Amino acid sequence: MNGRRNSTQSTYKRWRNPAQWTDADSAAHADEATDNEICTIAAGGDQYATSSDTNTTEETFTINEAMEVIGFGKFQWKMYLLTGLAWISDAMVMMTPVIVGPALHCEWRIPAYQVALITSVVFIGMGIGSPVWGKVSDKYGRKVGLAMCLSWTLFYGILSAFSPVYGWLLALRGLVGVGIGGIGQSVTLYSEFLPVKGRSTAIMMLLAFWAAGGVFEVLLALLVMPTLGWRWLIGLSTIPMGLFLCFFSWLPESPRFDVLSGRREKAIVTLTRIAKENNKSLPQGRMVEYEQIEHGKIKNLFNSQYWKTTILLWFIWLSNTFSYFGIVLLTTELFRAGDSCWVTTTDKIEPRCSLECKYSTAADYKDILYTSLAELPGLFIVVLAVDRIGRKKTMALCFFMYSLSLLPLYACIGRIALTIFISIARAFIAAGFQMVFVYTPEVFPTENRASAMGICSAMSRVGALVSPFVAQVLLRTSVYPTISLYCGCSLLAGIACLNLPFETLGKNLRESHLDQEDEGQTIKTAIHSNGTTLYEQEIPVDQQGRMNK
Repeated sequence: MNGRRNSTQSTYKRWRNPAQWTDADSAAHADEATDNEICTIAAGGDQYATSSDTNTTEETFTINEAMEVIGFGKFQWKMYLLTGLAWISDAMVMMTPVIVGPALHCEWRIPAYQVALITSVVFIGMGIGSPVWGKVSDKYGRKVGLAMCLSWTLFYGILSAFSPVYGWLLALRGLVGVGIGGIGQSVTLYSEFLPVKGRSTAIMMLLAFWAAGGVFEVLLALLVMPTLGWRWLIGLSTIPMGLFLCFFSWLPESPRFDVLSGRREKAIVTLTRIAKENNKSLPQGRMVEYEQIEHGKIKNLFNSQYWKTTILLWFIWLSNTFSYFGIVLLTTELFRAGDSCWVTTTDKIEPRCSLECKYSTAADYKDILYTSLAELPGLFIVVLAVDRIGRKKTMALCFFMYSLSLLPLYACIGRIALTIFISIARAFIAAGFQMVFVYTPEVFPTENRASAMGICSAMSRVGALVSPFVAQVLLRTSVYPTISLYCGCSLLAGIACLNLPFETLGKNLRESHLDQEDEGQTIKTAIHSNGTTLYEQEIPVDQQGRMNK
């Protein structure tokens, strides 16, 4: 992996008790070591020892080796469905303001900017909650953080359905946003149970639940809104969270987190359970223990290994949500302009009266449904590309295709062509959003993986907050600068993807920033007798710090 170097030295010493050696033994062992020896290995945070009597050696294995042996099986499929409920919940909460906004506009007679604020306050809450839940997940465990954030969201989600006035609804939806900010940790948890092969596909298929959640919310609105109203829609949208919490006790804590926290026996119990469900057996021997360090230290994101990755990923996450919500909002605004060519006359879209009241119709819900379904083709494209061209190039491809798809909007095109190009843009930017959820937990180590995800998610909410002012406010002033801003931001994000220091394709997840990663490194071996070095040489080691035989 480019640029990923180990800051610690690895040593390998083998010796025989000098008191048991005769002069002949000393001379013989000056050239070679016997089988009766004690070994100690320390490599980049992985520390393990082997000791033996005559001709016996204790075997060891790492957490990565255990995951590869266990593979992907029945356990991962169960976890896929359970954590998928969390993503369905996230999508339904995010879609709710889009659907209930017109009804609130008419029922409470609130102006358009107050309707938009209901969505914005959710993003503000997510920006606050994301780093907090990340810190909690790194300190107390992924399972704990995920359960807490979903319980929080369920509680305030139900309360918001009973909001008596606009102010209460605004405050409660903001608190819902704080809880939703932690749902991204479900990806952190799920990724730590996956083998290297197929990890990217498994994570992206998990994120497909987000699109499914949007579809479920629209279908629920078709059934509920015409008869029961928006309060029932908000209340019923919390059902997936309730289902998740009902099955929460089945969900294990990440064995990677347990190992790094010094709870090796608990990790072994979890791995044994997974192996049993997958009809596999754990490797023989003793599992390697890692050096225990403080979890979730933000400063580790800015050490010499990760500072460039951290800054680039912040910009990539921000650009992704800025571009994604931009195309979602542009869809409504440009379709509202009809078949007229706005660029040939005033180069702007005139605003409506802010108190104009119009309830959503069945046709409106169907349009929302179709645009949500447009994201699925992009998912299948990146699934095919990610394990062939790598994570960085796939993310860059998504951003570049998004920019390319927006270029025809500069011209006077009809509604059908407009629909096609907008759908292509939305498909690729949604796929790019899924890719950052694959790359980010892979590139950061277990010690601060959840914190990195949380802070990146918080940065993405900044892009989501800014985007409405561009897609709705700036668009009504001039169309050209609006489209140019989205194209330019996406183009820069694609370049940033290509400049990320690390490619994670085919790499094991790292447990600590001290872990050894580079192939071809060597360790020194030495044989000592009475303080005298009899023999010394260098032996190559693999990614886990083991000697290559």
